[in-house]
Amino acid sequence: MVDVGRVGIWSIGLRSDEPGAAEELREAAAELEELGYGAIWLGGSPGVRHAVPLLEVTSRIVVATGILNIWEHDAADVADRHKSVSAEHPGRFLLGLGASHAAAVKAYDKPYSAMVRYLDGLDAAGVPSSERVLAALGPRMLELARDRTAGAHPYLVTPEHTARAREALGPDRLLAPEVKVVLDTDPERARATARAHLGFYMGLPNYTNNLLRFGFTEDDFADGGSDRLVDAVVAWGDVEAVRRRVTAHQDAGADHAALQVLTGDRGGLPRAEWRELAAGLGLR
Repeated sequence: MVDVGRVGIWSIGLRSDEPGAAEELREAAAELEELGYGAIWLGGSPGVRHAVPLLEVTSRIVVATGILNIWEHDAADVADRHKSVSAEHPGRFLLGLGASHAAAVKAYDKPYSAMVRYLDGLDAAGVPSSERVLAALGPRMLELARDRTAGAHPYLVTPEHTARAREALGPDRLLAPEVKVVLDTDPERARATARAHLGFYMGLPNYTNNLLRFGFTEDDFADGGSDRLVDAVVAWGDVEAVRRRVTAHQDAGADHAALQVLTGDRGGLPRAEWRELAAGLGLR
């Protein structure tokens, strides 16, 4: 199994296709490794190719797709790219896979069956199950992650979900939930930052249905999320508040926490916050 360490960074900004951003991305990746993070999770439906420049400028940190959309990338092509990247950087690339959402995919149909077929294709091409994880939320996808991959990378979840996911995965599979962070001690401002981010996800049934399983109601999804929901899925406050949330996930069975720092710039690189978290969490 790929070793992602205990804490990583989840970021859309680190997978930018803008030519002018390439140098800053490399610098940021190198700094994350120096700061002691165990993994970089590339958000925004990345391809395998987005991991390559970050792997090239680092020597230890794992780079993962968080997650690759199976509707957008052919399994055979992904397998070829995976083989090349893994040969060049052994033990440092993790293929995170997800079935996305009906609202975002034109030919969306039976995501569980589609994922099974995709994994069959990766198996046939020789991609080791130990080098891939699933963006699993519900029971069936978690069981598939247990049986066909190294584990699960759930997104927009609470520690209560982490506990249930650990039960479904068993003791030996990787469980690496994404954890949203707002480093702001002002409640009104912190929750406003969180809601600006959460509003998009409150319209996606994959996420809202999962939250309903954990006691939230439709009322909690209005206007970017109720205070109760925001406080449950976003660790806001100082670094100590983030530490408590990471500990809650770890106590519930998580092996790794993928921290997504939320600011007003969704695609930006919050490097000052990454430094503050690394120092406060004692990663070095």
